[in-house]
Amino acid sequence: MRPSDLDLHLLAQGRHEQLWHVLGAHPAGGGCDFAVWAPQAREVRVLGDFSGWGEGDGTRLEPLGTSGVWFGHVPGAGIGQRYKYKIHGVDGSWTDRADPMAQRAQTPPDTASEIWSSDYQWGDDAWMKGRAGDHHRQPMSIYEVHLGSWRPGLSYRELADDLVEYVAELGFTHVEFMPVMAHPFGPSWGYQVTGFYAPDARLGTPDDFRFLVDRFHQAGIGVILDWVPAHFPKDDWALARFDGAPLYEYADPRRGEHPDWGSLVFDYGRNEVRNFLVANARYWCAEFHADGLRVDAVASMLYLDYSRQPGQWVPNIYGGNTHLEAVEFLKQLNSAIYTDHPGVAMIAEESTAWPGVSRPVDWGGLGFGLKWNMGWMHDTLAYAVNDPLWRGDHHDELTLPGLYAFDEQFLLPLSHDEVVHGKRSLAAKLPGDRWQRMAGLRGLLAYMWAFPGKKLLFMGGEIGVEHEWSEQWGLDWAVLGDPLSGGLRRLVGDLNRVYRDSPELWELDGTPSGWEFLRSDAYANVVAFARRGPDGSRIVCVASFSGCPHPDYRLWLPAAGPWTEVVNTDSVHYGGSGLGNLGSVRAAPDGEATVCLGAYAVVWLVQAAHRRH
Repeated sequence: MRPSDLDLHLLAQGRHEQLWHVLGAHPAGGGCDFAVWAPQAREVRVLGDFSGWGEGDGTRLEPLGTSGVWFGHVPGAGIGQRYKYKIHGVDGSWTDRADPMAQRAQTPPDTASEIWSSDYQWGDDAWMKGRAGDHHRQPMSIYEVHLGSWRPGLSYRELADDLVEYVAELGFTHVEFMPVMAHPFGPSWGYQVTGFYAPDARLGTPDDFRFLVDRFHQAGIGVILDWVPAHFPKDDWALARFDGAPLYEYADPRRGEHPDWGSLVFDYGRNEVRNFLVANARYWCAEFHADGLRVDAVASMLYLDYSRQPGQWVPNIYGGNTHLEAVEFLKQLNSAIYTDHPGVAMIAEESTAWPGVSRPVDWGGLGFGLKWNMGWMHDTLAYAVNDPLWRGDHHDELTLPGLYAFDEQFLLPLSHDEVVHGKRSLAAKLPGDRWQRMAGLRGLLAYMWAFPGKKLLFMGGEIGVEHEWSEQWGLDWAVLGDPLSGGLRRLVGDLNRVYRDSPELWELDGTPSGWEFLRSDAYANVVAFARRGPDGSRIVCVASFSGCPHPDYRLWLPAAGPWTEVVNTDSVHYGGSGLGNLGSVRAAPDGEATVCLGAYAVVWLVQAAHRRH
């Protein structure tokens, strides 16, 4: 269908909410309609399987007034056929370009777009109707997955059997996929996106990916997608200098290029570019039923001098380093998604102290629902990698996160970033022999699950893989033959189940009233705190990061007992020594109690008299 005058007006204003219905390739009238935004082009043609590619140079599109949109109808073109736009750029060049709005892309290394129309019938009505609500007051534990390497060789539909069953068995509430948008380099995380509207073709069709999401929803598990509006690669068949000059990117390289990643920065000040991105976020929520978008590299968007030296960046109109256009884009993005899809969680990977990342836009914030707590991750891991003999000298790294735990609505990530580029896997980071490292990892995970904030664990962390991530190997599933790895996986499942069943751990997650600090003992490497529910019920977490047991450790509990032990990471069930409290602890009327702590062990205690049922 030819874009209407209203469509073109909304695009020019940056306010077209369903841009994917207007631009791109759409089967119609015994052929296919093509529409592409290329305002600086001298001429645009479409060529493909239907035209013999180079034969006659394809079909010439017509410009629609001054909108910058080119449109044409090609009889005989249909679903499954490949195509590209042949663009005569303002610089005089002719280039063949993939469609920025293509809903299906070829499998790399091929770079053409494919005509596609979905006929998928969803089966997740119950999930979609029930997901709307305040995710701040609900449990959220996320299993982060790189789909291509979880079990290499599995397609979207095969993953719908194996991965869904695995995540459900472990009890995670959500799964997070690293970018599923089309990207040219397979041995990567996927953050160099070239097809923002097309799922990666390596694992199947767009409807195959819908099938995977649908199966997760039918299993009661939410799906979060990594999304990359911060930059895009320089491939000359994709977005870079799309019509012969900078279009999607800033023209000035001091704003338009990322020195770290060798990529280009979107021009957030251009209405049509903002529309391309905001509509893209809407697209994944509407067309693929995404339950959340984790927005990558937000810090790089907020600061004009991000990773740049003096003289390599341009100040804003007030002389500062705030990227004002990017800030307004993020506010528009979050307002749009929370208005259109109130059950979706917008999550920021933001690593600085920027204020109000997760504050609503009308309260002066950026409007995200959650922010990755990078400070907690760095501080806690910096503590954990020390030998227990020296951890007392670093005790402030363990306790410091409690001071800022409620500055934002936080998500605690032990993510993919921590298992690559020489950082080693979680299990390999920790000191000691294999038993000590696994005991330490059990304690670290139980400590994270009890600490305020939602939870995220990258695949492999639940089985204690020793090697860094590699797309060539996938996960080392052979380690499950090791009782310590099997025990760790059982612990993660139990942590998730107790977590989901315990409102104390999530109902007041983002407020200081849900937290009570009890003990900080640098000498013994022990911290203790309570998590509270609105009804006054409590779960106490006592964490010992000592290399030796504390069989008679005395501390103050918030009330007299009895207290029931619901998690003990030193249980023989998980591969531990079996040192524990035999199920209960009774505090004296003044709250003093004796707790039995194994080495590297974390214990959760529930106030039995106030436990919810």
